[in-house]
Amino acid sequence: MSPFTHINASGDAHMVDVSDKGITKRLAIARGSVSMDTNTIILIKDGLAKKGDVLSVAQLAGIMGAKKAAELIPLCHPLSLSSVSVTLQAIDKPPQIAIEASVKTTGPTGVEMEALTAVSVAALTVYDMVKSVCRSMEIQDIRLVLKEGGKSAIYKGRQ
Repeated sequence: MSPFTHINASGDAHMVDVSDKGITKRLAIARGSVSMDTNTIILIKDGLAKKGDVLSVAQLAGIMGAKKAAELIPLCHPLSLSSVSVTLQAIDKPPQIAIEASVKTTGPTGVEMEALTAVSVAALTVYDMVKSVCRSMEIQDIRLVLKEGGKSAIYKGRQ
């Protein structure tokens, strides 16, 4: 028997059967950041990026990313999401964009992948929108910080 839930007894990948799991309220919060140089943070804060309002576009992209998680991740269940919130904050020292996504649903499986996808897509969008002025950007530290619901109740990761 495999210790991995997405590998069956024959060693083949499969989508986990959640049909017998209880319907509960689920919440997942993920965080990450995009580090960059000081001039790029100033450009973003002043709304002077050539491609437009970086934070607003990345926020919308993150929300859209959460809704598309099951299309991007092969064994991820397609879920009806109750709520998706993505926030981005420009921080001066060290210069970075901090990103947080909160995703909720009521169902038989959690929304961790949707929250992590939201942060990832938002970060990639920030990168895309200002890559012409800062090639040294780094997408960093994408992680799950909170999961609630289901039989495992509450998981708190590194904040």
